[in-house]
Amino acid sequence: MRWESQRVDHDGQQTLPGLPGLVRSVRTPEFNGVVFHEVRAKSVLNKVPGPSRMPFSWTVNPYRGCSHACRYCLAGDTPILMADGRTRPLSELRVGDRIYGTERAGNRRRYVTTRVLAHWTTHKPAFRVTLRDGTQLIASGDHRFLTDRGWRHVAAGACADERRVLVPGDRLVGTGHFATPPKGGVDYQCGYLAGIAAGHGEPVDPRVLERAREFLTGEESISLPIRRPDVPSEEWHKGYLAGVFDVDGDFSRGHLRVGRTGRSVLPEVVTALRRFDFAYVVEEAGHRSGVCRFRLTGGLGEHLRFLHTTDPAHTTTDELNGVALRSASHLAVATIEPLGLDLTLYDITTGTGDFIANGVVSHNCFARRSHEYLDLDAGQDFDSQIIVKVNAPEVLAAQLRSPRWTREPVAMGTNTDPYQRAEGRYRLMPGIIRALADSGTPFSILTKGTVLSRDLPLLSAVSQDVEVGVGVSIALVDRELQRNLEPGTASPQARLDLVRRIVDAGLPCGVFVAPVLPGLTDSTEQLDALLAAIAETGANGATVIPLHLRPGAREWFAQWLAREHPGLVPKYRRLYAKGSNADVRYRRWLGTRVGPLLRKHGLAPKSPGPEDKAEPAWPEGSLTEAANKTEPVRQEQLALL
Repeated sequence: MRWESQRVDHDGQQTLPGLPGLVRSVRTPEFNGVVFHEVRAKSVLNKVPGPSRMPFSWTVNPYRGCSHACRYCLAGDTPILMADGRTRPLSELRVGDRIYGTERAGNRRRYVTTRVLAHWTTHKPAFRVTLRDGTQLIASGDHRFLTDRGWRHVAAGACADERRVLVPGDRLVGTGHFATPPKGGVDYQCGYLAGIAAGHGEPVDPRVLERAREFLTGEESISLPIRRPDVPSEEWHKGYLAGVFDVDGDFSRGHLRVGRTGRSVLPEVVTALRRFDFAYVVEEAGHRSGVCRFRLTGGLGEHLRFLHTTDPAHTTTDELNGVALRSASHLAVATIEPLGLDLTLYDITTGTGDFIANGVVSHNCFARRSHEYLDLDAGQDFDSQIIVKVNAPEVLAAQLRSPRWTREPVAMGTNTDPYQRAEGRYRLMPGIIRALADSGTPFSILTKGTVLSRDLPLLSAVSQDVEVGVGVSIALVDRELQRNLEPGTASPQARLDLVRRIVDAGLPCGVFVAPVLPGLTDSTEQLDALLAAIAETGANGATVIPLHLRPGAREWFAQWLAREHPGLVPKYRRLYAKGSNADVRYRRWLGTRVGPLLRKHGLAPKSPGPEDKAEPAWPEGSLTEAANKTEPVRQEQLALL
């Protein structure tokens, strides 16, 4: 290919600096908004770990990512809400950290704790989103925030539907910007120790005692007694409130009690609270000695502002679990403006598919775990780039010539489609197919792309020497429904024609009917018609897989369903109340329904598959005979489905 005129890495610049083996980075008008990074890979043959429970042990992926990859990033100093109620800059998060995300329960979205699964950086044009309350967020144009109208991209161009782009007036969901934490210097430390002395009782939390000991014996060596400054600084008052709270204050069940104090120190607590504009009430603690308790009013936003402003040592993990999120007029978008420069931006992957960034719900890219153990890096896969291993055929051939290679079955297309549109340009698959065949290695291919038809003569020829399995994914026959749900993919008829051409070439072919949409495409008549059309192509077998709703896709689909089929919303809430998979009772019901239809059309598995009807079997023809077909199809490990 001669793409030199479209190179984007001239003048020493690279879109993904430091990418190992980078040859060049190119754009082409045929793939608007996509950059291809051509790399010389050291290995393309990937071992699948045993715990993955896949029916094959090796995969080959000539591409990383696709033109639909998620790429949502924020500035590194954006504060993220941790599971203990504190905040930490996005750039400082690490894999395994516990933070807050959200999940939908009934008709409300609620806080839940989750873990950071991946963390990475990229370099992109930055935008500033300013809310009516002054909250500012620096993000890439393709980043998404949750509004009262659903998920919205920061800037136009990130999605085809301009209705899903953030505009002034949209109200974000959350509490609003987080307060700046104290600096923690001598003033804060002195105020903290004075606050502990002013509290009612003795602190018992080991974290409080350790902090007090550190302040007294650390580098600053603060001496007792602590004298109140004539004019206390803000830092002193922040520490003072933290100390009072750490003695016997608490944050639980929607209430924040600053703590109890005697009447002699009540004026100082009042002064400190008023200094930071905290609304409060004073309650009699029931003691004859005149002890009072301070309780903050104002709701969750004010409670978090107190915790972040004062930074007490005594915090409670998971306290927000189950608390409902809200939107408000002060969270309305005021302005969205490009900064006119590229910045280093950060993103994370979490178990819930989102996180709380500076007080609002932010979308992240849900990295599939198989991306990591199939030699795919989460940061690059889910960025705006496609990595092309231009030397994949040569490297694979060398790996397969190793005396240690035992010719175990190799699977392609389980994560990234080897016949995505870019393959029409790069033509990597013919060399890969020849390398596998020349080494006597059986292999299988799973695809949605009709580009595979180009290589049918080659596949037919090598199938005389090695076993070949081919799988094609077909979700719908209704073209209008397919345009709405799978834009940018080949039409159902085109994929049926592809199956027919595969069979006519003398190759086995199994069809994945995925995803089946409850209440929309799961009737006996619809499934019977689709399976009949598949049977007419001569396919060896088929399997039927219900809709799997990962975070991110879940929100998008929920909006689509509410707009197009509002009567089905309660049904989907019930079916997907526990997670990404449909309720096991529905999956068993669907398995029971399709079993007779598969047998009727001669598409049922010929060998024993999973005993549980909730677990779909691999269709005949999609795998080689040496593959372990007793393992069910696991959607969370197959990105293409």
